[in-house]
Amino acid sequence: MNEKSCSFHNEEELRDGQVKSVSAGNSPPSDKDSSALLAFRGIPISELKNHSLLRALTAEANGWAPGVVSPEVLRAQEEWEAVQNIQSETGSQTDQPAQLISFSEALQHFQTIDLSSFKKRIQPTIRRTGLAALRHCLFGPPKLHQGLREERDLVLTIAQCGLDSRDPTHGRVLKTIYKKLTGSKFDCALHGDHWEDLGFQGANPATDLRGAGFLALLHLLYLVMDSKTLLMAQEIFRLSHHHIQQFPFCLMSVNITRIAIQALREECLSRECNRQQKVIPVVNSFYAATFLHLAHVWKTQQKTIADSGFVLKDLEVLAKKSPRRLLKTLEIYLAGVSKGQTSLLGAQKCCGAPAPHCKDLTFTGVCDLPPHSSEGTWPV
Repeated sequence: MNEKSCSFHNEEELRDGQVKSVSAGNSPPSDKDSSALLAFRGIPISELKNHSLLRALTAEANGWAPGVVSPEVLRAQEEWEAVQNIQSETGSQTDQPAQLISFSEALQHFQTIDLSSFKKRIQPTIRRTGLAALRHCLFGPPKLHQGLREERDLVLTIAQCGLDSRDPTHGRVLKTIYKKLTGSKFDCALHGDHWEDLGFQGANPATDLRGAGFLALLHLLYLVMDSKTLLMAQEIFRLSHHHIQQFPFCLMSVNITRIAIQALREECLSRECNRQQKVIPVVNSFYAATFLHLAHVWKTQQKTIADSGFVLKDLEVLAKKSPRRLLKTLEIYLAGVSKGQTSLLGAQKCCGAPAPHCKDLTFTGVCDLPPHSSEGTWPV
Protein backbone atom coordinates (compact mmCIF):
# COMPACT_ATOMS: atom_id res chain seq x y z
CA MET A 1 0.00 0.00 0.00
CA ASN A 2 1.48 3.31 -1.09
CA GLU A 3 1.83 6.38 1.09
CA LYS A 4 -1.34 7.99 -0.29
CA SER A 5 -3.39 4.94 0.58
CA CYS A 6 -1.94 4.85 4.08
CA SER A 7 -2.76 8.52 4.56
CA PHE A 8 -6.31 7.98 3.40
CA HIS A 9 -6.87 5.03 5.70
CA ASN A 10 -5.43 6.97 8.66
CA GLU A 11 -7.91 9.78 8.04
CA GLU A 12 -10.64 7.25 7.59
CA GLU A 13 -9.78 5.70 10.95
CA LEU A 14 -9.88 9.11 12.66
CA ARG A 15 -13.09 10.30 11.04
CA ASP A 16 -15.03 7.09 10.94
CA GLY A 17 -13.67 5.11 13.83
CA GLN A 18 -17.17 4.57 15.18
CA VAL A 19 -18.35 3.18 11.83
CA LYS A 20 -15.49 0.73 11.66
CA SER A 21 -15.89 -0.35 15.26
CA VAL A 22 -19.56 -1.14 14.67
CA SER A 23 -18.85 -3.17 11.53
CA ALA A 24 -15.89 -5.02 12.97
CA GLY A 25 -15.52 -8.51 11.58
CA ASN A 26 -16.82 -7.61 8.12
CA SER A 27 -14.71 -7.44 5.03
CA PRO A 28 -12.67 -4.25 4.30
CA PRO A 29 -14.61 -1.52 2.54
CA SER A 30 -14.86 -1.74 -1.21
CA ASP A 31 -14.07 1.06 -3.67
CA LYS A 32 -17.79 1.97 -3.65
CA ASP A 33 -17.80 2.28 0.12
CA SER A 34 -14.58 4.33 0.08
CA SER A 35 -16.04 6.79 -2.40
CA ALA A 36 -19.15 7.10 -0.23
CA LEU A 37 -17.09 7.86 2.86
CA LEU A 38 -15.13 10.47 0.95
CA ALA A 39 -18.43 12.15 0.06
CA PHE A 40 -19.12 12.77 3.76
CA ARG A 41 -15.86 14.63 4.38
CA GLY A 42 -16.57 18.21 5.51
CA ILE A 43 -20.23 17.55 6.37
CA PRO A 44 -21.15 18.47 10.00
CA ILE A 45 -22.25 15.54 12.10
CA SER A 46 -25.61 17.21 12.86
CA GLU A 47 -26.38 17.31 9.11
CA LEU A 48 -25.49 13.69 8.30
CA LYS A 49 -28.99 12.45 9.17
CA ASN A 50 -30.45 14.74 6.50
CA HIS A 51 -27.97 13.78 3.77
CA SER A 52 -29.64 12.02 0.83
CA LEU A 53 -26.68 9.75 0.17
CA LEU A 54 -26.61 8.54 3.75
CA ARG A 55 -30.35 7.86 3.67
CA ALA A 56 -29.87 5.89 0.46
CA LEU A 57 -27.05 3.84 1.92
CA THR A 58 -28.94 3.02 5.10
CA ALA A 59 -31.99 2.04 3.06
CA GLU A 60 -30.05 -0.60 1.11
CA ALA A 61 -30.40 -4.18 2.26
CA ASN A 62 -26.67 -4.87 2.27
CA GLY A 63 -26.72 -7.14 5.29
CA TRP A 64 -25.40 -4.53 7.74
CA ALA A 65 -27.05 -4.75 11.18
CA PRO A 66 -26.84 -2.02 13.81
CA GLY A 67 -25.03 -2.73 17.02
CA VAL A 68 -26.92 -3.37 20.23
CA VAL A 69 -27.58 -0.15 22.17
CA SER A 70 -27.63 -0.40 25.94
CA PRO A 71 -30.80 0.53 27.93
CA GLU A 72 -28.86 3.35 29.64
CA VAL A 73 -28.13 4.99 26.29
CA LEU A 74 -31.75 4.69 25.20
CA ARG A 75 -32.96 6.20 28.47
CA ALA A 76 -30.52 9.11 28.18
CA GLN A 77 -31.60 9.72 24.60
CA GLU A 78 -35.29 9.81 25.60
CA GLU A 79 -34.57 12.26 28.41
CA TRP A 80 -32.65 14.56 26.07
CA GLU A 81 -35.45 14.50 23.47
CA ALA A 82 -37.95 15.33 26.23
CA VAL A 83 -35.89 18.37 27.22
CA GLN A 84 -35.80 19.54 23.61
CA ASN A 85 -39.57 19.14 23.29
CA ILE A 86 -40.20 21.20 26.44
CA GLN A 87 -37.95 23.99 25.19
CA SER A 88 -39.63 24.08 21.78
CA GLU A 89 -43.12 24.16 23.29
CA THR A 90 -42.47 26.86 25.89
CA GLY A 91 -39.84 28.86 24.09
CA SER A 92 -42.36 31.35 22.73
CA GLN A 93 -43.93 31.99 26.15
CA THR A 94 -42.61 34.12 28.96
CA ASP A 95 -42.67 33.41 32.67
CA GLN A 96 -42.20 37.07 33.48
CA PRO A 97 -45.25 38.81 34.99
CA ALA A 98 -46.99 41.42 32.86
CA GLN A 99 -45.72 44.95 33.33
CA LEU A 100 -47.90 47.43 35.16
CA ILE A 101 -49.70 49.87 32.92
CA SER A 102 -50.07 53.56 33.70
CA PHE A 103 -53.26 55.55 33.30
CA SER A 104 -51.67 57.59 30.50
CA GLU A 105 -50.69 54.47 28.56
CA ALA A 106 -54.15 52.96 28.90
CA LEU A 107 -55.78 56.23 27.85
CA GLN A 108 -53.48 56.48 24.84
CA HIS A 109 -54.67 53.03 23.78
CA PHE A 110 -58.23 54.34 23.47
CA GLN A 111 -57.04 57.50 21.74
CA THR A 112 -55.38 55.48 18.98
CA ILE A 113 -58.02 52.82 18.21
CA ASP A 114 -61.20 53.23 16.20
CA LEU A 115 -64.09 54.03 18.55
CA SER A 116 -66.52 55.31 15.93
CA SER A 117 -69.05 52.53 16.56
CA PHE A 118 -69.12 53.36 20.28
CA LYS A 119 -69.18 57.12 19.75
CA LYS A 120 -72.50 56.83 17.91
CA ARG A 121 -74.15 55.68 21.13
CA ILE A 122 -73.23 58.60 23.38
CA GLN A 123 -75.50 61.43 24.41
CA PRO A 124 -73.10 64.24 25.42
CA THR A 125 -75.62 66.31 27.35
CA ILE A 126 -79.00 65.83 28.98
CA ARG A 127 -81.87 66.99 26.79
CA ARG A 128 -84.18 69.36 28.63
CA THR A 129 -87.48 70.74 27.46
CA GLY A 130 -89.99 73.31 28.66
CA LEU A 131 -89.42 74.94 32.02
CA ALA A 132 -86.49 72.64 32.81
CA ALA A 133 -84.63 73.93 29.77
CA LEU A 134 -85.43 77.56 30.64
CA ARG A 135 -84.37 77.12 34.26
CA HIS A 136 -81.12 75.46 33.20
CA CYS A 137 -80.41 78.23 30.73
CA LEU A 138 -80.98 80.98 33.31
CA PHE A 139 -79.61 79.44 36.49
CA GLY A 140 -77.69 76.36 35.43
CA PRO A 141 -73.93 75.92 34.99
CA PRO A 142 -72.16 77.33 31.94
CA LYS A 143 -71.79 75.28 28.79
CA LEU A 144 -68.55 73.47 28.14
CA HIS A 145 -66.12 75.35 25.91
CA GLN A 146 -66.17 74.23 22.30
CA GLY A 147 -62.50 73.18 22.37
CA LEU A 148 -63.14 70.75 25.26
CA ARG A 149 -66.09 68.89 23.79
CA GLU A 150 -64.00 66.37 21.88
CA GLU A 151 -62.25 65.39 25.12
CA ARG A 152 -65.61 65.10 26.86
CA ASP A 153 -66.93 62.88 24.07
CA LEU A 154 -63.87 60.61 24.44
CA VAL A 155 -64.68 60.09 28.13
CA LEU A 156 -68.29 59.22 27.33
CA THR A 157 -67.21 56.96 24.46
CA ILE A 158 -64.87 54.95 26.69
CA ALA A 159 -67.84 54.51 29.04
CA GLN A 160 -69.58 52.72 26.15
CA CYS A 161 -66.71 50.26 25.65
CA GLY A 162 -66.88 46.92 27.40
CA LEU A 163 -64.10 44.76 28.80
CA ASP A 164 -62.50 42.58 26.13
CA SER A 165 -60.39 39.80 27.67
CA ARG A 166 -58.74 39.22 24.28
CA ASP A 167 -57.26 42.72 24.29
CA PRO A 168 -53.81 42.65 25.98
CA THR A 169 -54.22 46.24 27.18
CA HIS A 170 -57.50 45.42 28.90
CA GLY A 171 -55.85 42.47 30.61
CA ARG A 172 -52.93 44.59 31.80
CA VAL A 173 -55.33 47.15 33.29
CA LEU A 174 -57.12 44.46 35.28
CA LYS A 175 -53.90 42.84 36.48
CA THR A 176 -52.43 46.20 37.48
CA ILE A 177 -55.49 47.04 39.59
CA TYR A 178 -55.28 43.64 41.27
CA LYS A 179 -51.57 43.91 42.03
CA LYS A 180 -51.72 47.45 43.39
CA LEU A 181 -54.67 46.75 45.68
CA THR A 182 -53.49 43.38 46.99
CA GLY A 183 -49.72 43.91 46.89
CA SER A 184 -49.30 40.72 44.85
CA LYS A 185 -46.18 40.35 42.71
CA PHE A 186 -47.70 37.71 40.46
CA ASP A 187 -50.18 37.85 37.61
CA CYS A 188 -53.73 36.66 38.12
CA ALA A 189 -56.25 35.04 35.82
CA LEU A 190 -58.76 37.32 34.10
CA HIS A 191 -61.56 35.14 35.46
CA GLY A 192 -61.75 33.62 38.90
CA ASP A 193 -62.96 33.91 42.46
CA HIS A 194 -60.11 36.28 43.34
CA TRP A 195 -62.07 39.13 41.72
CA GLU A 196 -64.75 38.72 44.37
CA ASP A 197 -62.10 39.56 46.96
CA LEU A 198 -61.66 42.92 45.21
CA GLY A 199 -65.37 43.62 45.37
CA PHE A 200 -66.77 42.37 42.08
CA GLN A 201 -69.96 40.32 42.30
CA GLY A 202 -68.64 37.36 40.36
CA ALA A 203 -65.65 35.71 38.75
CA ASN A 204 -65.89 37.88 35.61
CA PRO A 205 -65.39 41.64 36.20
CA ALA A 206 -66.97 42.45 32.83
CA THR A 207 -70.44 41.65 34.16
CA ASP A 208 -70.28 44.49 36.71
CA LEU A 209 -69.43 47.35 34.34
CA ARG A 210 -73.02 48.08 33.29
CA GLY A 211 -73.60 51.80 32.89
CA ALA A 212 -69.92 52.72 33.22
CA GLY A 213 -68.07 50.53 30.73
CA PHE A 214 -64.29 50.50 30.65
CA LEU A 215 -64.23 54.00 32.13
CA ALA A 216 -64.90 52.34 35.50
CA LEU A 217 -61.68 50.35 35.17
CA LEU A 218 -59.76 53.42 34.00
CA HIS A 219 -60.91 55.26 37.12
CA LEU A 220 -59.71 52.42 39.32
CA LEU A 221 -56.42 52.41 37.43
CA TYR A 222 -56.05 56.15 37.98
CA LEU A 223 -56.75 55.69 41.68
CA VAL A 224 -54.09 53.02 42.21
CA MET A 225 -51.40 54.29 39.82
CA ASP A 226 -51.34 57.93 40.92
CA SER A 227 -48.93 58.20 43.85
CA LYS A 228 -51.12 60.89 45.42
CA THR A 229 -54.23 58.71 45.55
CA LEU A 230 -52.73 55.23 46.00
CA LEU A 231 -52.68 55.46 49.79
CA MET A 232 -56.28 56.65 49.73
CA ALA A 233 -57.28 53.72 47.50
CA GLN A 234 -55.58 51.24 49.82
CA GLU A 235 -57.22 52.83 52.85
CA ILE A 236 -60.70 52.63 51.32
CA PHE A 237 -59.94 49.07 50.24
CA ARG A 238 -59.14 48.15 53.84
CA LEU A 239 -62.37 49.79 54.97
CA SER A 240 -64.28 47.68 52.45
CA HIS A 241 -63.01 44.57 54.28
CA HIS A 242 -64.08 45.79 57.73
CA HIS A 243 -65.68 43.00 59.75
CA ILE A 244 -68.95 44.95 60.09
CA GLN A 245 -68.85 47.84 57.60
CA GLN A 246 -67.60 45.83 54.64
CA PHE A 247 -68.79 46.65 51.12
CA PRO A 248 -67.85 45.54 47.57
CA PHE A 249 -65.00 47.91 46.76
CA CYS A 250 -64.94 47.63 42.96
CA LEU A 251 -68.70 47.58 42.63
CA MET A 252 -68.92 50.73 44.73
CA SER A 253 -66.28 52.30 42.51
CA VAL A 254 -68.33 51.47 39.40
CA ASN A 255 -71.32 53.27 40.93
CA ILE A 256 -69.19 56.34 41.61
CA THR A 257 -68.02 56.30 37.98
CA ARG A 258 -71.71 56.34 36.99
CA ILE A 259 -72.20 59.44 39.13
CA ALA A 260 -69.22 61.09 37.42
CA ILE A 261 -70.66 60.27 33.98
CA GLN A 262 -74.03 61.79 34.89
CA ALA A 263 -72.39 64.88 36.39
CA LEU A 264 -70.44 65.37 33.15
CA ARG A 265 -73.52 64.93 30.95
CA GLU A 266 -75.59 67.29 33.12
CA GLU A 267 -72.81 69.89 32.80
CA CYS A 268 -72.17 69.96 36.53
CA LEU A 269 -68.43 69.82 35.84
CA SER A 270 -68.39 72.33 32.99
CA ARG A 271 -67.37 75.30 35.14
CA GLU A 272 -64.36 73.46 36.58
CA CYS A 273 -63.41 72.02 33.18
CA ASN A 274 -63.53 75.49 31.62
CA ARG A 275 -61.42 76.85 34.47
CA GLN A 276 -58.73 74.20 34.11
CA GLN A 277 -59.14 73.89 30.33
CA LYS A 278 -59.18 70.10 30.77
CA VAL A 279 -61.85 67.43 31.03
CA ILE A 280 -60.22 64.08 31.82
CA PRO A 281 -58.17 65.30 34.83
CA VAL A 282 -61.25 67.03 36.24
CA VAL A 283 -63.40 63.91 35.85
CA ASN A 284 -60.68 61.79 37.46
CA SER A 285 -60.38 64.14 40.43
CA PHE A 286 -64.15 64.36 40.77
CA TYR A 287 -64.35 60.56 40.85
CA ALA A 288 -61.62 60.34 43.51
CA ALA A 289 -63.19 63.12 45.60
CA THR A 290 -66.60 61.47 45.46
CA PHE A 291 -65.14 58.10 46.49
CA LEU A 292 -63.30 59.78 49.37
CA HIS A 293 -66.50 61.45 50.61
CA LEU A 294 -68.39 58.16 50.45
CA ALA A 295 -65.66 56.42 52.47
CA HIS A 296 -65.68 59.20 55.06
CA VAL A 297 -69.47 59.01 55.45
CA TRP A 298 -69.36 55.22 55.52
CA LYS A 299 -66.74 55.18 58.27
CA THR A 300 -67.93 58.03 60.49
CA GLN A 301 -71.65 57.24 60.26
CA GLN A 302 -71.15 53.49 60.74
CA LYS A 303 -72.85 52.59 57.47
CA THR A 304 -73.26 48.98 56.40
CA ILE A 305 -74.08 47.23 53.17
CA ALA A 306 -77.79 47.61 53.92
CA ASP A 307 -77.38 51.40 53.62
CA SER A 308 -75.57 51.31 50.26
CA GLY A 309 -78.45 52.44 48.04
CA PHE A 310 -79.39 55.42 50.19
CA VAL A 311 -75.78 56.46 50.71
CA LEU A 312 -75.17 56.46 46.97
CA LYS A 313 -78.32 58.47 46.26
CA ASP A 314 -77.33 61.09 48.82
CA LEU A 315 -73.84 61.14 47.40
CA GLU A 316 -75.10 61.67 43.86
CA VAL A 317 -77.16 64.70 44.86
CA LEU A 318 -74.29 66.26 46.80
CA ALA A 319 -71.74 65.56 44.08
CA LYS A 320 -73.82 67.20 41.35
CA LYS A 321 -74.77 70.14 43.53
CA SER A 322 -71.33 70.94 45.00
CA PRO A 323 -68.55 69.42 42.87
CA ARG A 324 -66.14 72.18 43.83
CA ARG A 325 -66.69 71.42 47.50
CA LEU A 326 -65.76 67.77 46.97
CA LEU A 327 -62.68 68.69 44.94
CA LYS A 328 -61.50 71.03 47.69
CA THR A 329 -61.92 68.29 50.29
CA LEU A 330 -59.78 65.99 48.15
CA GLU A 331 -57.07 68.64 47.92
CA ILE A 332 -56.99 69.01 51.71
CA TYR A 333 -56.88 65.25 52.21
CA LEU A 334 -54.03 64.72 49.76
CA ALA A 335 -52.07 67.60 51.25
CA GLY A 336 -52.44 66.05 54.69
CA VAL A 337 -51.38 62.61 53.47
CA SER A 338 -48.28 64.03 51.79
CA LYS A 339 -47.28 65.57 55.12
CA GLY A 340 -47.82 62.32 56.96
CA GLN A 341 -50.81 63.57 58.92
CA THR A 342 -53.67 61.38 60.13
CA SER A 343 -56.04 60.45 57.34
CA LEU A 344 -59.66 61.53 57.25
CA LEU A 345 -60.83 57.95 57.54
CA GLY A 346 -59.07 57.21 60.82
CA ALA A 347 -57.57 53.94 61.94
CA GLN A 348 -59.51 50.77 61.23
CA LYS A 349 -60.03 48.24 64.02
CA CYS A 350 -60.95 44.77 62.94
CA CYS A 351 -62.06 42.92 66.04
CA GLY A 352 -64.92 40.64 66.92
CA ALA A 353 -66.60 37.97 64.85
CA PRO A 354 -66.38 38.45 61.08
CA ALA A 355 -69.51 39.38 59.18
CA PRO A 356 -70.72 37.37 56.20
CA HIS A 357 -68.78 37.86 53.00
CA CYS A 358 -69.93 40.69 50.73
CA LYS A 359 -71.01 38.31 47.98
CA ASP A 360 -73.61 36.85 50.33
CA LEU A 361 -75.20 40.25 50.88
CA THR A 362 -77.32 42.31 48.52
CA PHE A 363 -75.64 45.44 47.20
CA THR A 364 -77.92 48.20 45.96
CA GLY A 365 -76.38 50.56 43.42
CA VAL A 366 -77.48 53.89 42.03
CA CYS A 367 -79.36 52.28 39.16
CA ASP A 368 -81.10 49.72 41.38
CA LEU A 369 -82.70 51.95 44.03
CA PRO A 370 -86.30 53.02 43.27
CA PRO A 371 -86.54 56.83 43.01
CA HIS A 372 -89.25 57.09 45.68
CA SER A 373 -87.24 55.06 48.21
CA SER A 374 -84.97 57.94 49.09
CA GLU A 375 -87.54 60.69 49.41
CA GLY A 376 -87.01 62.73 52.54
CA THR A 377 -83.65 61.06 53.28
CA TRP A 378 -81.20 63.37 51.51
CA PRO A 379 -79.35 65.46 54.09
CA VAL A 380 -78.17 68.11 51.63
